[in-house]
Amino acid sequence: MKAWRVHANGEPREVMRLEEVPDPQPGPGQLLLRVRAANVNFPDALLCRGQYQVRPPLPFTPGVEICGEVLAVGEGATGETGARVLAQPPLPDGGFAELAVVDAATVRPAPEALDDAEAAALHIGYQTGWFGLHRRARLQAGETLLVHAAAGGVGSAAVQLGKAAGATVIGVVGGADKARTARELGCDVVLDRRSDDLVAAVKEATGGRGADVVYDPVGGEAYAKSVKCIAFEGRIVVVGFAGGAIPTPALNHALVKNYAILGLHWGLYNTKDPAAIDACHEELTKLAAQGVIKPLIGGRVPLEGAADAVQRVADGTSVGRLVVVPGAEEAR
Repeated sequence: MKAWRVHANGEPREVMRLEEVPDPQPGPGQLLLRVRAANVNFPDALLCRGQYQVRPPLPFTPGVEICGEVLAVGEGATGETGARVLAQPPLPDGGFAELAVVDAATVRPAPEALDDAEAAALHIGYQTGWFGLHRRARLQAGETLLVHAAAGGVGSAAVQLGKAAGATVIGVVGGADKARTARELGCDVVLDRRSDDLVAAVKEATGGRGADVVYDPVGGEAYAKSVKCIAFEGRIVVVGFAGGAIPTPALNHALVKNYAILGLHWGLYNTKDPAAIDACHEELTKLAAQGVIKPLIGGRVPLEGAADAVQRVADGTSVGRLVVVPGAEEAR
């Protein structure tokens, strides 16, 4: 089969190579999947750079989130040939390939309401958003939610989930094109970080109160401005540092203004509370069936375009989700 492999750390476009490798075979408790679609996540870029919290042995295949079709069932595994499922292929053999082997216990049914690319983009981003907004921040209907990078893959999921929860959503983006996307996603207020005074605009939009919840996958300057417009008893959910700079919170400021800083490492729920992930998947499937959430797909690219897609996500030039679709003849 064809699979992308990383032999040395560096920028994705430079270190990812499309190679012919032996077809994988499912072992005990495993399923062999045909990859129907593989979502590109920012961690894929960090993996290529050697900057992710997990460092798989070289060479490895990136791609942490797929929609696949069950081709074969390993000994002792539960699965149905032909079933369409969501899975997270365990590294070092990720999903940017034609075939993938996954642990049967970790797969979940792909929502019927979503096509392959949309389904591939559902699990990590929307689970992260749901846990961040509901488990960590306890977002309530009527509150104001501020989402950084609102037109990106992680941010767009939080926007939709925030609207589904009955919140007023303020989306922060960079540039006019992303501002249009954020409005189409349903943001009540859209701010361009390049031209708007973020702190003043948030206070104006909230009658001086500030944002009740901030969803921050960016860090750096985004975090610094968030603490200046957070409401009394507000909650800042730290999701990641796509901006490259990890902020150093001033805890005396959190004390004086009476707000909470909440870390979110969604992957921990896999080991600490896996039942919660199952319950969340059921909830997301219902919301998708109702048409309340629908992953924003910024591009569907063929397998040959995976390295370029990962680089675009790394550079912050993509909108929504870029999804690798093996077998696709050309990008759409």
